[in-house]
Amino acid sequence: MTQSITIASGKGGVGKTCISVNLSIKLAQLGRKVSLLDADFGLANSHILMGCNAKKTLSDVVAGRNSIEEVIEKTSSGVQLLAGGSGLLDMLNLDNKARYQLIRNVEVLRGSTDVLIVDAPAGASDSAITFAAAADRVLVAIVGEPTSFMDGYAFIKAAHVETGLSKFSIVVNMARDGAEAKRHFDKFQAIALRFLDVELTYVGHVPFSTALRRSIVARKPLLATRSEGHRLEDEAFTTIARNLLAAPVNTGNGLRFFDGNLPAEQG
Repeated sequence: MTQSITIASGKGGVGKTCISVNLSIKLAQLGRKVSLLDADFGLANSHILMGCNAKKTLSDVVAGRNSIEEVIEKTSSGVQLLAGGSGLLDMLNLDNKARYQLIRNVEVLRGSTDVLIVDAPAGASDSAITFAAAADRVLVAIVGEPTSFMDGYAFIKAAHVETGLSKFSIVVNMARDGAEAKRHFDKFQAIALRFLDVELTYVGHVPFSTALRRSIVARKPLLATRSEGHRLEDEAFTTIARNLLAAPVNTGNGLRFFDGNLPAEQG
């Protein structure tokens, strides 16, 4: 059965796309067939981090110029990339019908995909909430800063209140070690559970890493190249991938990825 995971964050700058890209690569290395859908429309940059020059993007799908299959980029890491397109103002605020149609069109990936990773827009926009609600699991990226905690809480609250989502996985980025990351998670969880009836699952942390930062500049995903020099990062993403696949799943009656019973249209 094809699984879907939306990766979200309450604010930009917490490494959401870097996590999306490297997690996708790690899942592929663990033997899964992975598709990465960059849903940060108009501001998408997963193709940049993967070193791909996407000739066609999801903006072409939304405009009716191409099908989902025609915009797939086969990457050297084994991940199928569906680039979102950047610098496109008309993609920044997709209406409900366009978002719904895209979710429905993703059905064609079922045969070639074990895990769909969706890199959602930062914040609690309608698009971010819609793509979170359509996935089996939602991974929220935070860093150990009060603003990240509050923005992450705001996203979870919006998703919970608007769509009924109650299960969220949490990854702490840019932590010095596992103990620090767990302290950050505990503080964040205390804030969320004080006001919301939700379930948060800690799936791991990404270490503060100069190598990761350099890989972004070089447009070469760190995990795409095997090296003892980044064993710590590799082990971190292995832990995140395995814990995430075992994390609780959301269920619901709304729009869902790979739901064969989707109706033809929704306004």
